Amino acid sequence: MKPDIQIDRFEICLSGLGGQGVITLGKVMGKALALGHGFNVAQTQSYGPEARGGASRTDLVISTRPISYPKTDKIDLLVALSQEACNKYYPLMKPQAVLLVNTTLVKQIPTNQYLGLPFTEMSIDRLGLPQAMNTIVLGAVTFLLPFAKRSIIKKSLEESLPAKIVDVNVKALNMGYREAEKAFGQPPAMWAAMALADNGNGAGGTEKPAPKKPRAKAQKA
Repeated sequence: MKPDIQIDRFEICLSGLGGQGVITLGKVMGKALALGHGFNVAQTQSYGPEARGGASRTDLVISTRPISYPKTDKIDLLVALSQEACNKYYPLMKPQAVLLVNTTLVKQIPTNQYLGLPFTEMSIDRLGLPQAMNTIVLGAVTFLLPFAKRSIIKKSLEESLPAKIVDVNVKALNMGYREAEKAFGQPPAMWAAMALADNGNGAGGTEKPAPKKPRAKAQKA
């Protein structure tokens, strides 16, 4: 499948604690963007010293060109699901990158320009399933990325999970998408520009006009 949008290089860092499903989130996204959308995708991951409770991170580099360096260098989107992750990886963001935080656990945010939803609370209070938190995040990220199609992400999710938990995770995906749409409005201008017809110069996420500042959202969904 040939991508609809040309991207030089777009870097995503998904970070949090062990047990939050960060690695699974990265694998589902990577599979969907590569096999479903047709992008070149490099995924790397790292764990803390503990299986649960330690730091966990997975990175995705997305491009329509061959990827020469598979690790993130200048992050376009940082998803921080814990305070530790936010503190550690925020300095790696581009000046005009977007920070998406889990406001349930991230209380000290190093900038007033961020996007946030209480992902942990949503998974417990509205689904009764804390393990589905990462899928709610997946829905929110799918909304934010102009090159990600929800139908393809959904298919990748369904193919990656045991049949007995597919339905609740599809519900979580749709919840995350709807809540992001409601809270954030239109995706950041610099990313939305990628959705324009390609003008032949291979423009991607690294050479776009300055975006409108994302609105801070920390209220309970």
